[in-house]
Amino acid sequence: MASSLIRRQTYSYSPYLRNLSDAMKPLPLHVQLNLYSLTSVWRDLRRFNSSCGASKFDLTDLSHPHTWYPNARRKKRNVIMHVGPTNSGKTYHALKQLESSTTGVYCGPLRLLAWEVAKRLNKANVPCNLITGQEREEIDGAKHKAVTVEMADITCEYQCAVIDEIQMVGCKTRGYSFTRALLGISADELHLCGDAAAVPLVQEILKVTDDAVKVECYERLLPLIPSKVPLGSFDNIQTGDCVVTFSRRQIYKLKKRIENGGKHLCSVVYGSLPPETRTRQATMFNDESSEFDVLVASDAIGMGLNLNILRIIFATLKKFDGICMRELTVPEIKQIAGRAGRYGSKFPFGEVTCIDAEDLPLLHSSLESPSPVLERAGLFPTFDLLSLYSRLHPTYSFHNILPPIHGVDHLMSGPFEHAPATKQASFLEQFLEKAKLSPNYFIANCEEMMKVAAVIDELPLVLRDKYLFCMSPVDMNDDISTQGLIQFAESYSKKGIVRLKEIFTPETLQVPKSQDELKELESVHKVLELYVWLSFRLEDSFPNRELASSQKAMCSLLIEEFLERLGWQKPRAKGLFERSTQSCR
Repeated sequence: MASSLIRRQTYSYSPYLRNLSDAMKPLPLHVQLNLYSLTSVWRDLRRFNSSCGASKFDLTDLSHPHTWYPNARRKKRNVIMHVGPTNSGKTYHALKQLESSTTGVYCGPLRLLAWEVAKRLNKANVPCNLITGQEREEIDGAKHKAVTVEMADITCEYQCAVIDEIQMVGCKTRGYSFTRALLGISADELHLCGDAAAVPLVQEILKVTDDAVKVECYERLLPLIPSKVPLGSFDNIQTGDCVVTFSRRQIYKLKKRIENGGKHLCSVVYGSLPPETRTRQATMFNDESSEFDVLVASDAIGMGLNLNILRIIFATLKKFDGICMRELTVPEIKQIAGRAGRYGSKFPFGEVTCIDAEDLPLLHSSLESPSPVLERAGLFPTFDLLSLYSRLHPTYSFHNILPPIHGVDHLMSGPFEHAPATKQASFLEQFLEKAKLSPNYFIANCEEMMKVAAVIDELPLVLRDKYLFCMSPVDMNDDISTQGLIQFAESYSKKGIVRLKEIFTPETLQVPKSQDELKELESVHKVLELYVWLSFRLEDSFPNRELASSQKAMCSLLIEEFLERLGWQKPRAKGLFERSTQSCR
């Protein structure tokens, strides 16, 4: 059903002739990763290199990333680390400082968190803009922003800044965005919220910045009690329970099993649900007057949603991480378990247990163990550095900028059949082989970016546009999302403008009738989100943002219709379903 919404095309790629003058044009503000243009970056890096006594400038020297952010280095920032477990009030105290500041920014790992903070500040009569990859909500007179961390503006100056979940500097894929915010935000006060495991690394990284670092520790506001016995029978499920598993199929199997008992209805939350749908599912679960008194969820509940959970029940302590099936780590178990017993809910404490008795020893040992101390933070070369380096290697194509991953070309089908083969001499591979890093950093995993580069390599796009597509939030493991990206890039390269209706047929959106159709509709939602993301960066070329946003909202409503009426719940009256379905079309 939904796959037909993205019209299929046959792709033929034209040879890409690099135009260095185009590649060196100034980037739009929202694409730039540094304050300075390429010329000024080159000048400042050369000045730093000369001050270190080097006889020859080395673009691959990444051992001093704090020097990439001269705005922040002009300040002696007061850095306050708020560290403690989930539900300890650490973020609350940081946000109180943000609320009382004259100018400020909140940087979070999820759109849901940015939404929540913007709503909170505006409710407190502190005008706050919301800026994420897919949204811009501007408030008259606002001097505060709530943003996703990738959207942090390092060109601005603030009295107060908050970076939430700072331990994510160690994330293999997104860590570099947190490192950029940590080093690059120019604020008088910088509040860092997260796990105590990040403290030694942050202190070490900030030794060279001349910032003053203070650590404030927090304890849980309500006790978390590990059960000594497993759940046993599903008859023991009770109001306020959240059952956690790690695949959509298992989530719906558990939902069906619980609801077949006739005592409870279940809300569901998992990563591939649209954020709006996740929020509304959480709202139904939190509403005491709602029939949906049990939650079945993935680790997507670990952050970003306020949930009134009495008891976390692990259906399993193993998950597939994209490579292999593995046991959950100590931080993962503690993050999820800690969602029980939220301060301010009706429950005076939180509980945690497992369905199977054999999982209890790992659960208990993890909750009693400190999280492993972070040793390194993520880094990724900025567009400026890659552009300068490309001038020295003008014969390499953009696909060569990203390192080959063994076997990826064999995984491609359909439009990918025409993608260029991975070449031996990789631009970024050479760059990274020569890169000099401090022991405090690692290069972020660029596998997803490489997959995008492989399919857009020979399109006639300038370097900054290829970099932009590679940084876009596309799920290359999703066939429909990938197909959407290719069609957007193809149309943009040929016409300079991408009209949504040329590749998307809104009239065919309908309530899914099976889990397979649900999955496809979730994928279409991702394509529409990608269009909106691109429209904020290439506004003239992606002119149908309002249409994409409205259709994205329609997808969310249709998915919710499935969850409420066509899921594993008891059948509703036919007439009611038909009327509701008709109203959604």
